Amino acid sequence: MSAKYAAIRALFEALWLSRLPGLLRALSSSRGVIFTLHRVLPEEPADFSPNAILQVQPAFLDYVIERVRDLKLDIVSLDEALERLAAPKPGRRFVVLTFDDAYKDNLRHALPILRRHEAPFTLYVPTALVDGVGELWWQAIEDILARQDAIAMTSEGETDYVDTRTVGQKREAFDTLYWQMRRMPEAERVNLVRSFATAYGYDLDKQCRTLIMDWQELRLFAGDPLCTIGAHTVHHYELAKLPIEQARSEMAQSADILLAQFGQRPAHFSYPLGGPLSAGQREFDLARELGFKSAVTTRPGGLYARHTKAPHALPRVSLNGYFQSRRYVDVFATGAIFSAMGRLTG
Repeated sequence: MSAKYAAIRALFEALWLSRLPGLLRALSSSRGVIFTLHRVLPEEPADFSPNAILQVQPAFLDYVIERVRDLKLDIVSLDEALERLAAPKPGRRFVVLTFDDAYKDNLRHALPILRRHEAPFTLYVPTALVDGVGELWWQAIEDILARQDAIAMTSEGETDYVDTRTVGQKREAFDTLYWQMRRMPEAERVNLVRSFATAYGYDLDKQCRTLIMDWQELRLFAGDPLCTIGAHTVHHYELAKLPIEQARSEMAQSADILLAQFGQRPAHFSYPLGGPLSAGQREFDLARELGFKSAVTTRPGGLYARHTKAPHALPRVSLNGYFQSRRYVDVFATGAIFSAMGRLTG
């Protein structure tokens, strides 16, 4: 675990031991929290699993739902959350469960838990991935590095051969590749990940079909009355890196496709990756212009009445796979803590 995550763990431990989260929930004007989830898998991650940050175990999700209700927090849909934010006076505090990307494991492992608890949730869908033609590039570079003892890395026209035999070397190579791709224009990033995958015999389309629900599976998932389907672009591109017309098209077309598939236009949107590098005021304005009722980021924070004036830049709290300790759930459920963290890091 990196020094950053070790420091966050130490902070969470201190907060839990202090019993401060309960006091903050009682005194804060935060009305609720939106949780971000991605994958729900029963297996323990391998030693080299940089994307384990995106996965929680079913037992942890089960406990999260039980614990937030023990804390007298309601689990509500996004529509109800917006209504509660707009109410003149605060009512019961609440939690919203959101899942990004439409992973198959959500259907296999998350849905039975959500049904058993009668917990409403939102699933944000990137439509090209459901078609089986997108790139889950962050997982691809992990998978390739996991099985290679050395790789060729090209930057600014120069190629270096990097040793990746040890877990530490693999992590270093992953960080280098990940941030190289994050800093690229999306068209260049697609070309790089495609050529990288081809060089090491990795089938990106097969990976997409293996990890992401197809339309038949998604209809089964979306048919549950607890489910709200939201849009998440077509190709899962970082919108801030696209020309404005392409960004608008990614957002609008994803909603059009979901309307055609399900007979209802999604009212809610999630920005891929969702941090300051991926979405800013231009994207927030586009979400409003395109008629979405809300749009969520991955910027940390709780929900306040003031968010009724900025419903297209809603913060979320990640149920981070590195912090699946039951005692941290009280911290995750305290929006004021993450609003303070967001101000400190923003």
